[in-house]
Amino acid sequence: MNRWLRALRTQAMSDKGSVTLYYLGFGIILIGLLALMTDMGRYMKASADSEDLAAEAARAAGQQIIPEDAIGGHGTAVDPAGAEAAAAEFLEEAGSSGTARVSADGQKITVTVHDTYEPILLSGLGFGTFNVTARSTATLVRTDPQG
Repeated sequence: MNRWLRALRTQAMSDKGSVTLYYLGFGIILIGLLALMTDMGRYMKASADSEDLAAEAARAAGQQIIPEDAIGGHGTAVDPAGAEAAAAEFLEEAGSSGTARVSADGQKITVTVHDTYEPILLSGLGFGTFNVTARSTATLVRTDPQG
């Protein structure tokens, strides 16, 4: 019996297998960091793409000016219904969704884009979709060669 206890104590006190546990723990941490870096990088790209979409939709909406006012020399202002429709059409063609708002004076158009990002690696760790929201504002600039 004493021989068995001594053998158990000797085996418990040895360092056999401790490096394996270290590498196993380190490997799990590295895989988690890799998943985090990969999906957060892709999330940042999705966010940048949404910002680009918002800017281009605002630009498209800003082209919907009221022609009678501009031609008559009364200034330029955006047609609110036309601007919102142009932004919605642009976003629909791009496969995204969002809203467009025209300021009361018709000089600024703000487009907000709503999208989602589905993680690739983090979904295996239980993370779901991430919401991506971007906003851009276009301001009309009138160039008047006569003053």
